[in-house]
Amino acid sequence: MATLHTPRWAWVLTGSGHFFTESFALIHQLEHCDVFVSKAANEVLRMYKLRLDFPETTRVLYDKTASAIPVGEFYHGVYHTVVVAPASSNTVAKCVHGISDTLATNVFAQAGKCRVPAIVFACDTAPELETMAPHGLVKVYPRRIDLENTNQLKSFERTQVVESLADLEASVRRRHAELASHG
Repeated sequence: MATLHTPRWAWVLTGSGHFFTESFALIHQLEHCDVFVSKAANEVLRMYKLRLDFPETTRVLYDKTASAIPVGEFYHGVYHTVVVAPASSNTVAKCVHGISDTLATNVFAQAGKCRVPAIVFACDTAPELETMAPHGLVKVYPRRIDLENTNQLKSFERTQVVESLADLEASVRRRHAELASHG
């Protein structure tokens, strides 16, 4: 078995379908990435008929334990960056209020406790959005509380909230460049 390259990316998939396939495609561009698949994300993967066929430098970690055992690797310097993309309104709300009872929210919490920078692609960023669902384009009208939670998450230390796919791509590229310049 090959040695695990560290530090590495941690990419969290949640139950949001907002730009899910595009976010999924970004993972394929990263080397040395662990993909954390929440129970809700596993359902979305089936809806979009996506397979977890990543490059060999990618590990897939599923939400199988109550205490989210894989997050313990944050304490050992395994990760340099966390990307939560796309982030459902449920995940954002729990993160804002310090609830870490899913794999996704536990990864975010542990990253914060270990001072690992996070990039969060929140799905609810405007009063009216269009998003691609499994059967086509749909209009979504986030609630005021969803927008407030997204806004509040922007104030978190070492957390960058991005509001579009282009911003997500740019943030990942920027972080990749930062890491390359320090490596």
